[in-house]
Amino acid sequence: MRVDLFDFDLPEDNIALRPATPRDSARLLVVRPDSDPPLADHRVSDLPSFLRPGDALVFNDTKVIPAQLEGFRSRDGAGLQPVSATLHMRMAPDVWKAFAKPGKRIKVGDRIEFGHNGDTCLLGKLAATVEAKEEGGEVTLRFDLTGPALDEAIMSVGHIPLPPYIAAKRPEDAQDSADYQTIYAREDGAVAAPTAGLHFTPSLFAALDAAGIERHFVTLHVGAGTFLPVKADDTADHKMHQEIGHVSAQTAQRLNAVRARGGRIVSVGTTSLRLLESAAAEDGSIMPWSGATGIFITPGYRFKAVDVLMTNFHLPKSTLFMLVSAFSGLETMSNAYQHAISDGYRFYSYGDSSLLFRKD
Repeated sequence: MRVDLFDFDLPEDNIALRPATPRDSARLLVVRPDSDPPLADHRVSDLPSFLRPGDALVFNDTKVIPAQLEGFRSRDGAGLQPVSATLHMRMAPDVWKAFAKPGKRIKVGDRIEFGHNGDTCLLGKLAATVEAKEEGGEVTLRFDLTGPALDEAIMSVGHIPLPPYIAAKRPEDAQDSADYQTIYAREDGAVAAPTAGLHFTPSLFAALDAAGIERHFVTLHVGAGTFLPVKADDTADHKMHQEIGHVSAQTAQRLNAVRARGGRIVSVGTTSLRLLESAAAEDGSIMPWSGATGIFITPGYRFKAVDVLMTNFHLPKSTLFMLVSAFSGLETMSNAYQHAISDGYRFYSYGDSSLLFRKD
């Protein structure tokens, strides 16, 4: 499909720079493609009223790490040059893939020392060697530390990589450390938050429990590739970056039981959806799953596992807007986004949310 089919104009005033307070007071646009009218304005706190006893919410419990590293590169015969690297996928106990700037100047074999102002390794720095370089500024870094020692060092010298559309407007601050993390995050490894989950609060969890709605957790470590623009003119020419995920045997069994008794699988966020669809068999049953997924969902995809999707509002021409258009229909979602823009909904990571029902 032509990528420009997924374009739209978004005024800058619609981009949220801070989340709603409390979290579940954010707006919720309910989209039912086969209803009349198909759109309804609500609040996230209203979510239990749109679900049925026996439905199951599936959350991504990944935890954002301070994956933005600043440092200096060096090579024989050359002086120190500043480098910024955003870690996005771990390949081994001492190896990460990262997006580096300025990517064109980095070469295989370069040494990079991060965190000169930190308190790491007793020397105030964390060192790595560039082992490989790919297109788009992506590099493979092998660190001098490994395993838990590397994790501790990254926690010390790194900082939260705010999405570029927020970072371009204001610097990261202490409040972001809390705001850019779900209340149920527990598995370290994400570069970006699963933002639909940012709206949940203990009181909303209590209301869902009272309504008989189940909660289940999967893990997909969101990578920085989620922010990359689609540069191809046709979706067939776009390459997705892979992300590491896990669905336990116990969670798969419980979700299959939900569907067997007529309950619906409600994915909280596109990350949970992409993982569940990666783990689903052709008959819709969810299998235990662990590994890397680069699933790219566009209109025409046949959904196997997920019935309802809760998700924030996404960038124009992004893979995520393509995904929601596949889920509820391109025309429906184009109309939904135009309504959201004209009605003052707040977009992107800290913005409002939507509850999408699937168009079959």
